[in-house]
Amino acid sequence: MAGCCDDGCSLDAGARRQRRTLVAVLVINAAMFAAVLAAALYAGSTALLADSLDNLGDALTYALSLWAVARGTTAKARVALVKGGLILAGALVVLGQVGYRLAVPTTPMFEVMGLFSLLALAANGLCLYLLSRHRHEDVNMASVWECSRNDIVANLSVFAAAGGVWLTGRGWPDLVVGLALGAFLLRSALRVIGQARRELATA
Repeated sequence: MAGCCDDGCSLDAGARRQRRTLVAVLVINAAMFAAVLAAALYAGSTALLADSLDNLGDALTYALSLWAVARGTTAKARVALVKGGLILAGALVVLGQVGYRLAVPTTPMFEVMGLFSLLALAANGLCLYLLSRHRHEDVNMASVWECSRNDIVANLSVFAAAGGVWLTGRGWPDLVVGLALGAFLLRSALRVIGQARRELATA
């Protein structure tokens, strides 16, 4: 029993709590990726496709974070650097899709966009709530929280795009929101990468 009151035992308990949270949000994001991707392809929505890719990136991010939970500061900073790279890749895919839709314009199905953006918002709101308690614990969990916050912004953006398509009967609101979402992801990627690099420099 003597060893249960030292810092090592406390750290182990904290790592177990982080791991349980990460498993929960990983399952949620993997399920939402599959559902939103199918909806995006069916609806022909660039913004919804961006949202689904964001969920995929987050699922991969949470898997990496699970690996890093019980490791040192340097390992966590390196994982955060990889996560920043994943967010960056997602931003570039979204921007590329916007370019493609400019060349090959379509009008997406706003009903599907609106419905699935609200479903995704509910799922990601739960993820953000679960992760908020760990936000300030270390760079690994801080970057995970950043990814989850990005999801909320993405969901609200897709819902706004659906409203724009409904009001105008055109596909350009979908592209505008897709472009804005790509820029937001790019900014977030640079923030996570910058934080990880600072952690590595001081490790």
